[in-house]
Amino acid sequence: MGKRAALAAALSAGPWSGVMESAPPLAGPPGKESMIRLKNEKQIGGIRRSCKLLSAMYRELIPLVVPGVETLELDKWARNWIKKAGGSPAFLGYGPRDNPFPGALCVSINQEVIHGVPSRRKIREGDLVSLDCGILFEGFISDQALTIEAGKVSGPAHKLNEITRECLYRGIGAAKAGDRLLQIARAIHGYAAPLGYGIVRQFCGHGVGFSVHEDPQVPNHPHGSNPRMGGGLVIAIEPMINQGTGDVEVLQDGWTVVTADQKLSAHWEHTVAIFPDHTEILTDNLEPYVESVYNVDTL
Repeated sequence: MGKRAALAAALSAGPWSGVMESAPPLAGPPGKESMIRLKNEKQIGGIRRSCKLLSAMYRELIPLVVPGVETLELDKWARNWIKKAGGSPAFLGYGPRDNPFPGALCVSINQEVIHGVPSRRKIREGDLVSLDCGILFEGFISDQALTIEAGKVSGPAHKLNEITRECLYRGIGAAKAGDRLLQIARAIHGYAAPLGYGIVRQFCGHGVGFSVHEDPQVPNHPHGSNPRMGGGLVIAIEPMINQGTGDVEVLQDGWTVVTADQKLSAHWEHTVAIFPDHTEILTDNLEPYVESVYNVDTL
C-alpha cells in the first residue's frame, strides 16, 4: 500500500506505527524528518518468507478475478487463505480507530486508484482490477500489488497497464545502494510523464517489513526528502499511473482513492530489499503468470 502525504498526526495517535499508502490515515507531511529502520540479514530473511507467502496466495487468487465475481468474495477468500497459511491480513483493521480498513484485500476497479473497499460490487468484462494485499507472517510484513485485466479490455486500458508495470521495473532498477532515493521517482516519472500519463503524487511507496508503512516515503514523482539508499533498506515501490490527470480524490468511505477526472488508473508494487552489492525483489514476479492465465486480448 502507498502512504498518503498528509494526515500523519492522526495515525501517530493510532495503533499503527506506519502509514498506509491508503487514504486518509496515511503518511506524514512532506519534509518531516525520516526515521528509517534498516534490516539485518536475518530480518530480511523473515520479510522474504512473508513475501513468498503473499505471492503464493496471489497465484491462487488471480484465476478467481473474473467477470461476475463480487469483490467481497475475493476478500473472504484471501482472509481464509492467509489464516490457513499461518499468517494474518496486514491491512485488516489498519488505520484510524474510528474508520479502520474493513478488508484483507484492497480491490480497486477502473478509475479507483488504490484502497478500494471490498463490497457486493461485481467485476465486469473489460474492467481493470487492481489488487493490493499484505501479510503479517512470523512478525514480518509483506506488500504487493498488481493490476489484472478482467477479460477483454480496451487497447488504451491495456497500454496503461503495461506502462505502469514498466514503471515499476524502471523504479526498481534505480534502487541501488549508494544512490539517492529520488532516483526511483525520476525513473518512474521520466518514463510515464513524456507519454502523457498522470503520476499520482498524493500517495507513494514506503518502507515496509516491521510495519505496514515505515519511512522513508518512496514517491513516484521527484519531490520530498532524498536520503541515500544503503544496505538493509526494505521498501515497497509502487507506481500509480493514471490515464489522465495525476490528481486524485478520496471517496466518502474515507479509503477509496479515485482519479479526479474519472479516467482509468493502474497500480503495480513489489517489496524490494537493497544490499550493499545488489537489489533483490522479495515478492515474486507474477506478471507472466497473469498474462498466461488471461491470454490478454484487447478489443
